[in-house]
Amino acid sequence: MTANTLQITGSTGRAVFGLSEEERSREAALREQFAAFWGSATGEPRAIYDRFIGACPVQDGITLTPLETADVRGWWVQPRRSEQGQAILFLHGGGYVQGSAKAYRGFASQIVGRLQVPALVIDYPLAPEASLPSAPQAALAAWRWLVEQGFGRIAVVGDSAGGGLTLVTLSELARRPIGPSPVAGAVFSPWTDLTLSGASMTDPTVHDPLIGRDYLFDCAGKYRGTLAADDPQASPLFGDLHGLPPLLVQVGTDERLLDDSRRYAERAAAEGVPVQLELWKGMHHVFQLDVAHLESSRTALDRAARFLRAAFNA
Repeated sequence: MTANTLQITGSTGRAVFGLSEEERSREAALREQFAAFWGSATGEPRAIYDRFIGACPVQDGITLTPLETADVRGWWVQPRRSEQGQAILFLHGGGYVQGSAKAYRGFASQIVGRLQVPALVIDYPLAPEASLPSAPQAALAAWRWLVEQGFGRIAVVGDSAGGGLTLVTLSELARRPIGPSPVAGAVFSPWTDLTLSGASMTDPTVHDPLIGRDYLFDCAGKYRGTLAADDPQASPLFGDLHGLPPLLVQVGTDERLLDDSRRYAERAAAEGVPVQLELWKGMHHVFQLDVAHLESSRTALDRAARFLRAAFNA
């Protein structure tokens, strides 16, 4: 069982969550499942990745509908009832080289079901076939489409690379608004620094079971194209953070992107952004996906939903 908050300190509203012995045992068993899956999976890498992500179950009472317009392609993930004018723009992870809206429907549904707000999960151009600024442009096109449909209160949510893309999108909207301002951003293990300069990238005490520094280095090179790794479109950590909406950042302490989250939250707070940073002890990369296995995953998503509900109601 997940422990209560152990501490809350600093201007970032930092919260640290510990694990019970029982939850640590479940986490260890899940890591064995990860190793077995990645050690035996066969097929095209993107298809394997989608099978892994697609194992996150779809919440009961959720409708899944494909969407394709001239500028936006993805899936609507919708509850039976929702407040008119509210929506989530969901940006998926995968290192900018993998992932699809279809694979992420289950994960998005876990947020939608808790919040009772529909989510548009989009497909954006992947590297190496496409490079910057293709992905941010696709995210802004989806935002514009939601505004044109009459949605006036929109939050942006993303995981891993999609979390980085979420923060880039929010910065772009702060500088060049398209309709209403975002009500909030929520990111899970965001990739904020493509220079890979965070201490957790090489920390020998970190045992990330899902991603390594070499993988991230390869993805970064494919995604950024001609842009420098510290360009704000690639690495939101180095961008202008003034004017961002309230942010929730959740990250596990046993992952390479730990310092991407910590440093981003610290920078955002220093620039006056209301930000909540949650550190989950011993958890792996985007542990929120594992709702079928971990109480920590369910609790973290409950907290994310409460944060977003407060933002929508503000």
